Amino acid sequence: MKKLGKSRLADRYRIRRPENFRLKDVDPNDRAGLESEERAAARLLEGIERINELQARLYAEHKWSLLLVIQAMDAAGKDSLIKHVMTGINPQGTIVQAFKQPSTEELDHDFLWRCQKSLPAAGHIAIFNRSYYEEVLVVRVHPEYLKAQHLPDKVTDKDIWKNRFKDIRNWEQYLARNGTVVRKFFLHVSKGEQKRRFLARLDEPDKNWKFSAADVKERACWKQYMAAYEDMIRNTSTDAAPWYVVPADHKWFTRLVVAEAVIDALERVKPKYPELDGPHKRELAVARRALLKE
Repeated sequence: MKKLGKSRLADRYRIRRPENFRLKDVDPNDRAGLESEERAAARLLEGIERINELQARLYAEHKWSLLLVIQAMDAAGKDSLIKHVMTGINPQGTIVQAFKQPSTEELDHDFLWRCQKSLPAAGHIAIFNRSYYEEVLVVRVHPEYLKAQHLPDKVTDKDIWKNRFKDIRNWEQYLARNGTVVRKFFLHVSKGEQKRRFLARLDEPDKNWKFSAADVKERACWKQYMAAYEDMIRNTSTDAAPWYVVPADHKWFTRLVVAEAVIDALERVKPKYPELDGPHKRELAVARRALLKE
């Protein structure tokens, strides 16, 4: 397989024609012809440096913001991805929000409410570890969860998922029109690799804390989840908020793809350090003279 350059690696996994998307067409073991983990690691370090540079400009310019949504099955590598790709960036301009089981207060509001509160401010990057998409994934696989959301019977009919897809598309378009760049990643791990990672969590004492019996229970719903993910991506990948379906059987490769997608997103808005006008420049000159006189 021909190796892909930096400008094309992430684009390989961006879903541009969602109507034709099939999850089976993306191999979780794919590495796009990159066989050297060491070279990939070196390339990732270069990417991290570039992300840091672009984030500094984004923060200083204070106009655009970036929302990164990460979805995956358990053990696909969400936490380690965030740790390795976003390492070194300025925490002052970044938030990482994990969305777990909703609270009573969150269940009393619409399904986008709790995520709305965590959106990035101008100049900031927000990373959602799981997100509002849980409402068309886990809730779809387990429709009994809808009962806890206090919804009228009229809105929980057969069109509920179609309507939620529409609401999400409209909301993401709204965010884009207000300066938030949205990029979404599904870390596509194979069932076999997930099993291997679960066993590692059981066999290695320092990983025991990561394991939950609920993980195995959800694994029994694998086919239902894959169908839900496919339908979700087909209905919510847009130009304003595209999905990337990233092979996740090799964590080093997953990290590289996501890093280069983040770089692409930031480079597209071309963040710049603010240029000072005449009065501000004169203030700096006065300050310099005062400091030199000390």
